[in-house]
Amino acid sequence: MTVSILPFLAPLRALRPIRMPLRQLGLIRLLLGGRLDDLQRLPRYAGVTLMGAAMIWSPILGYLSTAPARYTSDAVLILPGSGASASVTLDSIGQASSHASSPFANSAVSPTVTYKRLIGADRIIVRAADAVGTSRRDFGAPRVELIDQTGMIRLSLTAGSPDAAQERGTALIAAFFAELDVLRADELGTRETSGEGAIGDYRASVAATRAEMEALQRETGLISPDQYEQIVEETDTLRRRVLDLRSEQDEAEQKVAALTATLGLSPRLAAATIKLHADSEFAALAEQMALQSATLAIAAQQYGPAHPVRVGQATNYTATLEEARNRARHITGLSGDEIEKLDLAPIGGRAALLSDLVAADVARAGTGAELATLEAQLAADEDKVAALMEPAARLEDLQRDFQVAEAVFASAMARSQTTKSDVYASYPLVQVLEDPSLPDTPSSPREKLAYAAGFAATLMLLMGLGLGWMRRPLISKLLAKPDPA
Repeated sequence: MTVSILPFLAPLRALRPIRMPLRQLGLIRLLLGGRLDDLQRLPRYAGVTLMGAAMIWSPILGYLSTAPARYTSDAVLILPGSGASASVTLDSIGQASSHASSPFANSAVSPTVTYKRLIGADRIIVRAADAVGTSRRDFGAPRVELIDQTGMIRLSLTAGSPDAAQERGTALIAAFFAELDVLRADELGTRETSGEGAIGDYRASVAATRAEMEALQRETGLISPDQYEQIVEETDTLRRRVLDLRSEQDEAEQKVAALTATLGLSPRLAAATIKLHADSEFAALAEQMALQSATLAIAAQQYGPAHPVRVGQATNYTATLEEARNRARHITGLSGDEIEKLDLAPIGGRAALLSDLVAADVARAGTGAELATLEAQLAADEDKVAALMEPAARLEDLQRDFQVAEAVFASAMARSQTTKSDVYASYPLVQVLEDPSLPDTPSSPREKLAYAAGFAATLMLLMGLGLGWMRRPLISKLLAKPDPA
């Protein structure tokens, strides 16, 4: 609104000139915009003021009256800052571990910036637009804002109604999470595919080593290095037993030799003597021989060689001796020469020595037989140990290679399985902190902001015109010559 000051100036013209000091007169001229005769500039300034106001307010009022109402729905996503780790230990096989570091651990790559670009990707917006049944152009571009010093991402979407804005925000978040699932699945698939070749090589290595082990086991009969060590240990034990038996054999030989020298009989004749004197008939003959021998000895002291009594006693003794020899030959089965070597007299106190000789000879024979058997077995075992020495070393190497290959294969399989659970390695976990809001007031047009801008522009226009109005009095005052009085 423009206010004219002409009605207020008319009464001043009708008044008589008033003498005023020069200082007060200059102040009035300054307030009135110069000399009173320069008021013809007022219509021009009024016209400029009206035109300027029209140019300022016409677009503002036109925009406010024609612009459709737009509503903005806001949502907030957040990225947790911690990582995750997992370790699997398989007993006697191997170990596999999986570790996902914090998404903010690497300063060179910001996950929030990555997700900001991903949210604005064209295929995500197209998928969200298809979900709400609109075109890519009508859906618009989301406004993505990163909140400093946090892992939060703010999303803003605009639509013609509150429900449509909220629906578009929900569709965009759903499309974003669906795309993340696709990217994570593709990454896991790529990792699994790239690891299949290595796992196949590990499997082939395990199978080849196992086949070589089985062939060596079938060829040598050696199942494991432990079996070879057991054979070596048994051979050492057998060697010690053979040495002990040799000592026992030597001891038995010495004992038999000593008893043989003492008795004057071999162990065979000593056994025959014991067997012979165990016969009751021969024992009776031996006693009879002893009596006849004693009688013959007495007769030999009393009579001469041709005396009938002595000859009769000698004949009886000879007959009894021959009968005893025949009985001994029948019982023992010895030859005549061997029977001659026998002591046919009662054994008396020599029975214990004869028994010791026979027992020592039996022990010597048993020890010798056992020693011969064990020596043969020892020779066979030593040959077997020597023959299996190289295959056992080779089998041990194969088993070690097999264990290493199996551990590597099992670890690779475990890593392949654990990486399937590590879905947040490249694309960190993101959560919805605030769901898309339902706006209750339009975000545009902003009437208060438009009116404030109009008033500010109008004020600046009036200030400019005021400065233009006062420029001449100021210039005249500055250029005025001082009064000589």
